[in-house]
Amino acid sequence: MKAFEYFAPASLEEAFDLLDRFGPEGKLFNGGTDVVIQLRDHLIAPKAVIDIKRIPGLKTLTYDPQGGLTIGACMTMNEIGNDPQVIAHYPTLAKAALSVGSKQVRNRATCIGNIVNASPLADTSTPLLAHNAVVIARSREGERSIPLEEFFVFVRKTSLKPGEIVTAIQVPPAPGSRGEFTKISRRREVDLSTICATILKAEDGWRVAYGSVAPTPIRLKKTEALLNEGPLTDAVIEEAVELARSEVSPIDDVRATKAYRLEVVGVVLARSLRALM
Repeated sequence: MKAFEYFAPASLEEAFDLLDRFGPEGKLFNGGTDVVIQLRDHLIAPKAVIDIKRIPGLKTLTYDPQGGLTIGACMTMNEIGNDPQVIAHYPTLAKAALSVGSKQVRNRATCIGNIVNASPLADTSTPLLAHNAVVIARSREGERSIPLEEFFVFVRKTSLKPGEIVTAIQVPPAPGSRGEFTKISRRREVDLSTICATILKAEDGWRVAYGSVAPTPIRLKKTEALLNEGPLTDAVIEEAVELARSEVSPIDDVRATKAYRLEVVGVVLARSLRALM
């Protein structure tokens, strides 16, 4: 591991100063479950690591029926997954958060880090996509709200601009919604997703989000449109399964083959739709 300077700014302004000073050679650090591995494996070699955990206001989680859920950047997976408001109003997000890694990892890993890392198989990405979540990014120029669908650009690439720090994710209220989160992995615990998905029946219709089937987590808009045309029947489910498989572009990798993922996309969708009928 290459030597680096460590900083723990006490405010966003201090963090912005450090980002200005080090530019692309300054690496933001939150839970560290990804960054530490990248440092260890020589995948990154920053001159500075900037730890944002001491910045006031980032360790918050709030909910109200009109504004929905706001998750601060430093909230851990265990804190989110065990929060009564999240469990009551966004159960797919709670389940996804508690599916990440081990209990020890979840005590460090953050939802914001899971999203900013922009892995195609980020477990919390699919419930957040299904709920139309918005990323809040701050910089010297002010605050920017980025729909999560627009935040993911490619594998481990986002639409964040230089000097921006993600401070929160906002999730709109979802009264009356019901959903199914599914994680398929090689082991039942402590493993990365082979496929993850959230199927949500919201007041305005069906929403379908998948991870690990494309360069980024995605919503299947054509499948959603078909499901929202009319009543859900066995024939519609069969048609939706085939359409969903046409909207994804999985690859062969160490966790599964492309053919397996295509098959499982349909199985997960059919099971979820029938569970929500």
